[in-house]
Amino acid sequence: MQGSPHLPELEQHGDLVIGGIFSFRTGQDYAVNTFQVLPEVRRCKNFNFREFKFSQAMIFAINEINKNPDMLPDIKLGYKIYDDCGTMDILRAALALVSGLEREIRNENCTKVETVQAILGHSGSRPTIAFAPILGRFNVPVVSHFATCACLSNRKEYPTFFRTIPSDYYQSRALAKLVKHLGWMWIGAIAVDNEYGLNGIAAFIQAAQEYGVCIEYSDAFSSSGPPNDLQRVTDTIQSATSKVIMAFVSHREIKLLAKELFRRNVTGLQWVGSDAWITDHSLPESEGHGVLAGSLGFTVSRAEIPGLEEHLRGLHPSQFPHSRFVQDFWEETFDCSLTAIANGQRKPCSGHESLQDVQSQYTSVSKLRFTNNVYKSVYSVAHALNDLFRCEEGKGPFSNGSCADTAHIKPWQVLQYLGKVNFTTQGGERVYFDSNGDSPAKYELVNLQMKSGGMMEGVTVGIYDASLAESHQFIMSNIPVVWGNGHSKVPVSVCSESCLPGTRQVLQKGRPVCCYDCIICPAGEISNVTDSLHCMKCPSDFWSNKHRDACIPKKIEFLTYEEILGTLLALFSLLGVFLTMIATLVFYCHKETPLVRANNSELSFLLLFSLTLCFLCSLTFLGRPTEWSCMLRHTAFGITFVLCISCVLGKTILVLLAFKASLPGSNLMKWFGPTQQRLCVAAFTLVQVVICILWLTISPPLPFKNMLLYRDRIILECHLGSALGFWAVLGYIGVLAMLCFLIAFLARKLPDNFNEAKLITFSMLIFCVVWIAFIPAYVSSPGKFTVAVEIFAILASSYGLLVCIFMPKCFIILFKPEKNTKKHIMGKSNN
Repeated sequence: MQGSPHLPELEQHGDLVIGGIFSFRTGQDYAVNTFQVLPEVRRCKNFNFREFKFSQAMIFAINEINKNPDMLPDIKLGYKIYDDCGTMDILRAALALVSGLEREIRNENCTKVETVQAILGHSGSRPTIAFAPILGRFNVPVVSHFATCACLSNRKEYPTFFRTIPSDYYQSRALAKLVKHLGWMWIGAIAVDNEYGLNGIAAFIQAAQEYGVCIEYSDAFSSSGPPNDLQRVTDTIQSATSKVIMAFVSHREIKLLAKELFRRNVTGLQWVGSDAWITDHSLPESEGHGVLAGSLGFTVSRAEIPGLEEHLRGLHPSQFPHSRFVQDFWEETFDCSLTAIANGQRKPCSGHESLQDVQSQYTSVSKLRFTNNVYKSVYSVAHALNDLFRCEEGKGPFSNGSCADTAHIKPWQVLQYLGKVNFTTQGGERVYFDSNGDSPAKYELVNLQMKSGGMMEGVTVGIYDASLAESHQFIMSNIPVVWGNGHSKVPVSVCSESCLPGTRQVLQKGRPVCCYDCIICPAGEISNVTDSLHCMKCPSDFWSNKHRDACIPKKIEFLTYEEILGTLLALFSLLGVFLTMIATLVFYCHKETPLVRANNSELSFLLLFSLTLCFLCSLTFLGRPTEWSCMLRHTAFGITFVLCISCVLGKTILVLLAFKASLPGSNLMKWFGPTQQRLCVAAFTLVQVVICILWLTISPPLPFKNMLLYRDRIILECHLGSALGFWAVLGYIGVLAMLCFLIAFLARKLPDNFNEAKLITFSMLIFCVVWIAFIPAYVSSPGKFTVAVEIFAILASSYGLLVCIFMPKCFIILFKPEKNTKKHIMGKSNN
């Protein structure tokens, strides 16, 4: 100790003594030790009535225990309560309590040792962090009612520390869960620059990030630090985009911050506070406290302590004649002087002053939160002592089941029992400590609301109980919450607005994960939830809709009768059938005329029939492809066209042989009579039939969904099956057409007035040109246009045959009947 130990502020002798350290005053004049003189105890300046109430609650509990015959019978508890502020002087008081000496030990003077069994306090985490490790070396139990720093749970550093308030670890996680529950994903964090603030805000940030909350900034300052620290923090808040601020500070820092923000007219912020300031009674008295209206924070549960109010109001300076603070408190409360000579500002006290009718922070017992923790702390030590005195030999906690010597109780023995206490208070609250000396975490959610007269009051709007299941730990009440922005709706604090379905999040480079851009999903992909990180690909048969938030079946395309192209092709096909039927009717009505009979009327009618089938087979290419239609369209096309070309080939051979037969000594016609003509047509057609049968047997054309051509729709087409079969059918038709063309070309200059070979030559020329052009067009045409190209080739070649071969004959039959004579047909050309 530096210098002589000073006497406690409040004291009562007893068989066993409990120590207490509180700060009845806050704030000191700053001083620097020169190490040239012994440092003196620095004078504390401002009143802190709440701390004084804490000390009176301790005294009340000790007196209550002394009156209870069931608790420590025949044992009187005493107390030594020190009033110090500043970490150094609080440490001095702790060492004085541990030494148990009234005066400093000297060789010529030694006093009775009065070691305390346990020490209650301090309210602050920082002073507790300073003296708890030292007291731990002496195995002296320390029970705090307000020191919440999570670091104090470290049993290696603080082996004798206990507390009746939950650790900041639980408070930090509860605050993080509150922020997540309210949808605040973009917040700022402010801490007091000491172990309490830095450890608390670190635990909060860790928990918040686990819940997906992003921290825009994190800064710290202290009320005792340089003024420019406060300015820096205020500038950060003013320039930030987040509207929610987590403040892990004490009442001193929050009042300084609120004052500065009020001076700068910064409003509309939503504060989330730690228990160190959220219910502090001095807030409404500070300048700019309206900035904090709407703040939310967790604090320990309220409780009632029967008889405490009477004890508080029964205080009188005569009870503590040596207490300077009690004298100052009395003079401050009644604005009078207790000294024999009154000063010029205050009148002498009359002696009739009483606290019975005084309404102040000290006498108020409406919301006992941390005061109840002091009450529980006293009873925790008392129960430990009571268990120690009731120990049965052989069942004790020490070696060989021994018990402590009740005549010489040591603090380390009390420590053994303190860790095992488990009792229920008069209010029904269960008190016990876990292996780290922590109490169970149970909080009330408090909302600071402005009341009439400009007063600010903490209203409980929810609870948090860490002992319950994860999904039931946080419960909101039906009491309306007042928000920091003054509106009835929960404030919004996000870095980026939510990405709607149909979009996905893309993180902004160099910024937290809460800052992102919303990118529309690519075609064929969707997102059907808000804030999706990825877009999902639609199944192969589906495609994304316009808004990219649902997969819809892909449109299936094929050449139909309903669309314009299909309708036109169908009309041309039916027109071809109609014209063919007209030609057939004309030929049938004039079948006995020389023109019809001269060119083998049987082959002409068979050719007209095959042309009708060619026009009709084009209709099989329209409509939805099915298994039967796919096999029918190609085989019908192949067979009917071979039948058609076979008839034309037969007519061409017939023309050539007829003129050759007219030469002297020629008998060729007897080798190519009607029977041979029919067999020729049948043989040529049978070859195609065999090719088609082999094609259908080995690998027939079947319906096929083509998903490669277009991404957003399906082309339903007939897959060729065997490409060799398809090209064999076309190739055979091409061979016959070329053969027919060559024979007709050879017969084109025969001398008759009506030489049919010329017409056949021209028709075959058209046929070959159409089908030669068909090949590249067919290969390069996409989707349903492949079918349209095939139908067009069928119709064009069919029309070429019909028009070139039959239209001139029909014209002569109907409009030039004078040329429809045997003489005219067999006549020689004058040229």
